[in-house]
Order: sequence, then C-alpha cells, then structure tokens
Amino acid sequence: MLKIHASILLLTTAASVHLFAQDTTGTPAPDPIIQLVARLELERYKATIKGLTQFGDRRQGTARNRAAVDWIEQQLRSYGCSDVSRLTYDFDPQQRDGARSPRDTTRAAGGGRYRGIRARTGVNNDSMRQPDAALRKLNAEPSKPGERQEVYCTKIGRTHPNEMYIIGAHMDGIGWGEAANDDGSGTAVVMELARIFASADVQTERSIRFALWNNEETGLNGARAYIAQRQALQGKEEPAGSGKYPEPTWLGMIQHDMMMFDHGMPRADGTLSPEQRPEADVNIEFQSSSKFVEASQRLAWIFHIANEKYATDYPASVGPHMTNTDSAPFQDLVAAISLRENERGTQVGAGWSPHWHQPTDRYATYSDKDFRLGLNAAQTTLAAVAGLAGATIK
Repeated sequence: MLKIHASILLLTTAASVHLFAQDTTGTPAPDPIIQLVARLELERYKATIKGLTQFGDRRQGTARNRAAVDWIEQQLRSYGCSDVSRLTYDFDPQQRDGARSPRDTTRAAGGGRYRGIRARTGVNNDSMRQPDAALRKLNAEPSKPGERQEVYCTKIGRTHPNEMYIIGAHMDGIGWGEAANDDGSGTAVVMELARIFASADVQTERSIRFALWNNEETGLNGARAYIAQRQALQGKEEPAGSGKYPEPTWLGMIQHDMMMFDHGMPRADGTLSPEQRPEADVNIEFQSSSKFVEASQRLAWIFHIANEKYATDYPASVGPHMTNTDSAPFQDLVAAISLRENERGTQVGAGWSPHWHQPTDRYATYSDKDFRLGLNAAQTTLAAVAGLAGATIK
C-alpha cells in the first residue's frame, strides 16, 4: 500500500479538527465556514445553470461552445476572481468526438459491478429527437477541428500561495439538449464557489483554482491538456523572489460532474420516479486502483465529514470507483475525487439518469428538489475546501 502523501495527511487532519473545533470550555469556536456556506443560495445556483443553457449543449469545437467560454470568463471577472486565465490547445473532433470505452456487460467502468434493473443508455445524435426547433437550430453546428480554450481563475493563498487545491467541472456537453445537468450543474457549483471565495472579505491560507474544463465528452481532453502544459510548472516561483507561483503545487483535485438527478433505480419497465427520492445523496468517489488511493480516500472522507456538518438536505456517501470524468487524469498524480449525483459506473451507466446525453437534459426538466441536490454538493465542497485551505472572514 502507498503511504499517504504527507501534505494531505497534515491538511486533512487539520481540516477534521477545524470542522469540529471547540474551545476549552466546550463552547463552539467561531466558524467562518457556516458563514461561507450561508452565502450559497438556491436561486443563484439555478440562475447560473440557466445562464449556461442559453448556449445549448455547448458541444466543443462550435461557436456556441466558444460563446459559453467567453460568458464563463465574464462571470468570473464580475465576481472579482483573480488571475482569470485561459488554457489553449488543439483538438481534432473527428478522431475522438463522443468516443467512450467499450462497456463490459457485467462490470461497470472503474470496477463497480452492476446490480438490479438496468435501463438503456447512450448518446443521442439524432437532431430530430429535440422537439424544440429553436434549440435544434442552436445546436445544429457540428464540431470542427482546431483550437480549443478553457477558463480558470485562482484564489491566491495568503501564507502558502505555493500550494493549491483544484476544483473542477466540464462546461461542454452533447446530446442536442441544454446540457443542464451534464455538466451545467457541476460548472455552476464551481462558478458559485469561485464567486464566494473571491469575496473581498474572504482569505485563505492556501490557493484554490477553479477550472472549467472543455472537451470532457471527447475523452477528458481539456483536463489532459492542462496536465500536459502545467504539471511541470508546479511550485516554481516566477519571477524568482516575487512570491508568485503561476502553478502552485497540487494538493488535491476535486471534480463535479452531474450533480442533480437521483431518482433511484429504474423500475421493471425502465421508467423512473418523477420525484427526487428522499434518500438521494451526494456521491463522493475515489479510484481504488490509483497510485494515490490512500490520500484520495482520506480526502473523500474529509468531504463526507463536511457534508455531515454543513450540508442542509442530503447526506453523502463515499465509494471507490471514480471513473469517466476529469479527475481521472489526475488520479495517479495527486489525491483526486469526484462528486456526483449517482455512482458513475454502476448507476449512471445502468440508466439511473435518463437525461444523460439526451435532448431532455434541459433546465425545465428539473425541479427544485433536483437543483437542491446540486446545491448540497456545493455546500459540501465549499465547507471541505474552506477547511483544507484555511479560509477566514475578515
């Protein structure tokens, strides 16, 4: 077994202590995390998702995708985020667009085993299955090869600017809908956290990067491009003596991908309940086969603790089969976890999310109960990262 990375051990232990801090008299210590979590609002979260859906499914390699990247950057700047940047890379969609690994019929991607009833899944490529003519027109432009861009911004740590947590989600989608859940719901989580941490009265000891990946649907290519361009820059002060670190050393990577729809297992006829199930939960996953399994598992349980203390409606569960999302390229480089509505391999892959890559993945499809599950994921990540990064309010 691998040893837990020393920085993760130290920081997660410190976060655990912070999440349950009391003074010597037994009186709860002042808790800035409660105040930060209170700044998350359901209507703001919904409005951010709604803003993303104006660009349709945001398929990579299209004008609508580029317009969405521009909009995300504008929003981040309006929040007062520092170091708003773009990463540029080239991609040929004819080689990889929509590609997925072959699926084993008994075991899901990532190692989980299918159980119970399974419904059909897949990617919709038929434009006529979208009944809304205006949305069908918006999504009509096909992907073209060429330059791609993705946006990120950074909260600079006050005392340890050379160390960083990465909070990510992918902004591209497919399926001829609005990609409201996959992954407007995760993108909105990251953007809302960027807004709160960017507040002038919020300080952190360590840096936090908010990354909105592109090209997830083609094989995690935006996250892979980020690693290829920036991994070797970690921890290097530039210019020397400036105290500035363009790429702080990675302490952990936290991905958000499909946050809202947990209506349970399909019925025998393949249909699902129209209501969010009362026992819906936020799935926190690590990958048991990764080189950083122990550090990743420890990080996942810190998020579980944060959910127990700070999330308002839905609990969290921890699982070992993280797969098919942008944290996967990081899993052998640093502690990496993902937050989801369902287990990706054994539940989403078995048809628990009927709107996945479908024309029905639209803002209007979801109820406030669905949106609130996504908000609870935001509460979970905000609380955990605030503890890990040493957040305070001036």
